[in-house]
Amino acid sequence: MTPEVGVVTLTEQDATQSSSLPGRVVAVETSEVRPQINGLIRRRFFEEGSLVKAGQVLYEIEDTPYRAALGSANGQMAVAQASIRSTALQADRYKRLIDIKGVSQQDLDNAVAAADVARATLQARRADVSSAQVNLGFTRVRAPISGRIGRSLVTVGGLAQTGQSQPLATISKIDQVYVDVTEPAGKLLDLTEALKKGSLSREGKAGAKVELTLPNGKIYPVKGQLEFTEPTVDGSSGSVTVRARFANADGVLLPGMYVRARVTDGVIHRAVMAPQRGVTHDEHGDAVALVMGAGGKVAQRKLVLGEAQGDAWVVESGLKAGDRLIVEGQLNVKPGDAATAVPAGQAAAKD
Repeated sequence: MTPEVGVVTLTEQDATQSSSLPGRVVAVETSEVRPQINGLIRRRFFEEGSLVKAGQVLYEIEDTPYRAALGSANGQMAVAQASIRSTALQADRYKRLIDIKGVSQQDLDNAVAAADVARATLQARRADVSSAQVNLGFTRVRAPISGRIGRSLVTVGGLAQTGQSQPLATISKIDQVYVDVTEPAGKLLDLTEALKKGSLSREGKAGAKVELTLPNGKIYPVKGQLEFTEPTVDGSSGSVTVRARFANADGVLLPGMYVRARVTDGVIHRAVMAPQRGVTHDEHGDAVALVMGAGGKVAQRKLVLGEAQGDAWVVESGLKAGDRLIVEGQLNVKPGDAATAVPAGQAAAKD
């Protein structure tokens, strides 16, 4: 008796092509809090791990010497202002006396020069006051950006120095984050070639969506947006960095976290999709499938598979639209056998 096999007639349809790549979370903005002056840390005004705002005071540096410097600068400026008045008055008197030969031209020139020097000195003293005010302001170390601040790397009583290698603390802006993934340069070239040929397209923003798998295996609920592809190839790994941006309002994604990113490459037009239950592997590990051939005979095809789409494979070669793929009763037949093909589901119902 001729065995019955359940078949599915393959059709062409559009399928989404994507790549699963390793990635690492990077903060959108990171700023190291560093002192602009030297001095002892007198107070700390934040809790480690808390959210801080740009401009918020984080540390207070001992300000006594800087207040003294400002007072000295103000005093020097007052002396310069007094000197301007006396030298200007003397220069005016000499200008009136020069007409009656009451003073020599040299005396007048010296008086005018002294008045000019006094005015320049006042300008320098004002700059000194401004510099002293800036330094006094630097005794309040403020947050350069808004974000979540890490642990304090200095304690109260510690010495802060300009140019020190270690920051006081680090602030990371993580309400949005980047995920940097690495893609083999060869794969990128294949995608570019497919896009040029038209077998793959990026319609609208379909090619820009990225889905994350977290270290615990769960899917991150928010999809990201592809930002850009690095224009250079890493010489050591032969890969290209692709960056995506993700909203991170709950702070689930932390800088430095390693994740898996599924990047949507585009849409494959007229793709042949084969149900996974109709595809097996031979002794060499090659993908194979049984189809109903000419004359009601079973034939075997070797396949080149793309990625899985739900419960089906994207078939790159080996099958075409119109082929009748055997998905039921494969164990009852072998290549070359005669068989009766019925729609999938009916063969199972008769067993």
